[in-house]
Amino acid sequence: MTPETVTVTIDERVVEVPKGTGLVETAQVAGIEVPVFCYEPRLGPAVGACRMCLVEVEGIPKLQAGCTLTAQDGMVVHTARTSTLAADGQNATLEFILVNHPLDCPVCDKGGECPLQDLTFRYGPGSTRMVFPKRTFEKPIPISPLIALDRERCILCYRCTRFSEQVAEDGQLVAVNRGSDSMIATFENEPYRGHFSGNVTEICPVGALTSTQYRFEARPWEIQNVPTVCGLCPVGCNISATTREGKVKRIQSRIHPEIDEGWLCDKGRFAYSHLNAPDRVATPLRKSGPRHFQEVSWDEALDEVERMLRAGGTSTVTALSGSESLEEAYGLAKLLRRGLGAHSAVLPEDVPEGLESSSAPLSALGEAQTIAVACDTPVIERAPAVELWLKAAARRGATITFGRPTGDVDAIVTDDPSLATAAPSVYFLPFTPNGRGVSDAWSIAADGDPGDDEPRLLVISGDEAARDPSVHALAEKATAVLGIGMFEDSFRGLADFILPGTSYLERDGTTINLEGRLQRQRRAVVAPAPDVLAWLAKLAERFDIELSPHSSVVFEEIASKCFGGIALADIGERAMLPPRTGDRPPPTKRAKSSQARTKGLRLVAYRPLFSGIAVERTPELQFQRPEREVWLSPADARKRKIRNGAPVTVSSNGTSIELRARIARDLAPGVVRIAEDHADGLHAVVEVNA
Repeated sequence: MTPETVTVTIDERVVEVPKGTGLVETAQVAGIEVPVFCYEPRLGPAVGACRMCLVEVEGIPKLQAGCTLTAQDGMVVHTARTSTLAADGQNATLEFILVNHPLDCPVCDKGGECPLQDLTFRYGPGSTRMVFPKRTFEKPIPISPLIALDRERCILCYRCTRFSEQVAEDGQLVAVNRGSDSMIATFENEPYRGHFSGNVTEICPVGALTSTQYRFEARPWEIQNVPTVCGLCPVGCNISATTREGKVKRIQSRIHPEIDEGWLCDKGRFAYSHLNAPDRVATPLRKSGPRHFQEVSWDEALDEVERMLRAGGTSTVTALSGSESLEEAYGLAKLLRRGLGAHSAVLPEDVPEGLESSSAPLSALGEAQTIAVACDTPVIERAPAVELWLKAAARRGATITFGRPTGDVDAIVTDDPSLATAAPSVYFLPFTPNGRGVSDAWSIAADGDPGDDEPRLLVISGDEAARDPSVHALAEKATAVLGIGMFEDSFRGLADFILPGTSYLERDGTTINLEGRLQRQRRAVVAPAPDVLAWLAKLAERFDIELSPHSSVVFEEIASKCFGGIALADIGERAMLPPRTGDRPPPTKRAKSSQARTKGLRLVAYRPLFSGIAVERTPELQFQRPEREVWLSPADARKRKIRNGAPVTVSSNGTSIELRARIARDLAPGVVRIAEDHADGLHAVVEVNA
């Protein structure tokens, strides 16, 4: 249905827009700026708190807050460009905001990127009439290890509290007191602990909320911002990596309205410190003791790795982590599958068939009316942005049920491969950032069936794969183990030889997110070691395999087989959901053990979002690690007379641990969740008692 349109005149410019369009957006259509501080369309309806958007509307005697108005037919509006009354109102608003605002722009982290600074130059008075001392407060106040609050800079726009209340729905940032004593604080002065807390530092229009990691680290005129894609979870949020002197200093959102809407989780925003960790592998390492390695030259390393590969031959097994780019996974597969005939692999994902035909943008999830969430693991821990889309759908009135769908639904969010084609729009949540892409890349590199021989050589690609218990079991059977990763600690006691790996911020390449969207990752900083494709290409030469060291060339080869020959340049910075063409051989799948029905509660030991190599090397994120808690469904809690927050005993096969009970409405009866770190010694079926 075509929406009803209305005609609005703004500063003598006539525009036609859909009825109900906000006046700020209507002015943008006319090419006119209505300045704002408190207004942010992603936060929901305007609140008119800052009054910076004052406009004159013909027929209304007083100035109006433009952000609270909607377009009506025949409306005639004058902004500060054509109305002296509106200009005086904006001038007075800025003068009032600046009465107690500190003049610390030269040392403020927001300086040079500050809306208040910009609008003061454009609309504000040239000098102040105020001669009394400005108010001062204790500063900075650490509202968490990640965020510092300078209260004297705050202009009470309430963007941060509205994000906490209406988007993240954690309710942890609040405004306390009234009138001139109003100020931003955390609920009961507890640390702001949430999966998305860092977003408030980005939406703050002044320097009141700043990142402790970025504080005093750089100035806008000495930084570079590189558009890329986060590689820490399967959502693939679009980000901008701020660099200075060859180091990543900050991660900010790069709004993709179909994927992330500009909101980043704290892992994606803050967990970049791992790039400079002291145990980073920068040169090839040979095992020199039970838990020690020694550095070797690259020439010596390539010779030794060639010897290991030839000795492994067709009985070489590859374990992939799902953090590789498509190009890295394809290059490794091409070397091992074509050069050695080694087709056996432990792939990171059990990729369901038929997902390509049901791909839909995550934004469609936010518009759905009926949604079934069939996940044993918490959605927020596996794909944080999906949780925000579910909350957005709920705020719009969607019906969300938990457990396997029993009727027709618009969308399913699931970690169960059997539900991959159960609805027109299925969102399958992988375990790893690029599991789908890695599985595709391995499959198209060569045809061949996995061998049944005991592995003579195990190649472990990625630190995450090195921590997998099934990979450890293979390592015990293998004659030799070759590791490819970023950190020594991941391979101690496991690998005989280590070759350096790279982070998603240190390479050019492509990745596929949970929607099936092909996206580009761009190198933000140079890694301390050669690119993985560079040394893979040198090894490939020794096996008469043609492999380019350049990711763009490798992508062309992949695209011709898997993506209909799409050009790398056509992916762009705002990647669309392209049609997937070409035949994809069925991937080798990791076997999963079946769960028999038994008495008791089925334990799901989930991997928390705030875990893994990147989080472990980011001190500021340690407070976000999960507490010692067990999550139960409301029905199971009632049956056992367990209250939320009560201490309980979780037991199985003679092992008992003390945890705190939490009731989760998204859990089906008969299932309990415990973070992996706190589930040691427990088996698949447990009992919980008060």
